[in-house]
Amino acid sequence: MVSHPFEPIGPCLPIEFCRVSRNECLTLVIDEIVGAPCITYSAIGGFSNLDSAIENLRVREGMPRGRGVGFTAPSFGKESATAVERHRQAVKTGFGAAIWTALGNNFEEKTSEPFSVKAAIRYLEARNERTLDAALRYIGQAPPEIKTPVREAVNARWPAHNPGAGQVVSC
Repeated sequence: MVSHPFEPIGPCLPIEFCRVSRNECLTLVIDEIVGAPCITYSAIGGFSNLDSAIENLRVREGMPRGRGVGFTAPSFGKESATAVERHRQAVKTGFGAAIWTALGNNFEEKTSEPFSVKAAIRYLEARNERTLDAALRYIGQAPPEIKTPVREAVNARWPAHNPGAGQVVSC
């Protein structure tokens, strides 16, 4: 639950389509090694306490445990171990508190191949038609500010799935 719409006002973070989801799509995650700097979207939450906001995000994202939720609340001297472990840059958001889906890059674990743009394209090419279409739709529906090497390669390989035009805010 958010009290304002998501807007491209979040911190500039390194993100990439380098996580293989349960439905075989490549999803966005913060990755300080392979991620490209992109402006992120933020919204003011509608919760009065951090625990409720974390639980809401966990449920919305279908996470079995709260470990997949990263948070930092400098004004309370709190931050999640997951945030510190996976997303050191995200911990320094400049916000009084922030929560996000803190899932990591699992590409190599799921594909037995180190992540690269070429490996990501090969992975997508190996999907069946239905799964590939869902994966391309997911990438194409990401906000226009999300300009990563994988997205550029997908747009070149499958131009019919290019995202709609929009004003892009750069980092």
